[in-house]
Amino acid sequence: MTIGSEVKQCLASLKGVEASLSSLALRSQENESKQILHETMMAVNEIVTDLKKRVGELENEEFQYKGF
Repeated sequence: MTIGSEVKQCLASLKGVEASLSSLALRSQENESKQILHETMMAVNEIVTDLKKRVGELENEEFQYKGF
């Protein structure tokens, strides 16, 4: 498995974590839990955004990662 495909797999996993946190926040009954879950989801979202940028950089800089 190439570095590019591993990074992309990591990105997909993080998107799944983000979706799970969002779902848990919506289903939670306690306001404090909702807030913590939402804040955590937002933190993961920032990481997802940064990782998407890195994937773009990998694709631009390294020919072998294009379209991975």
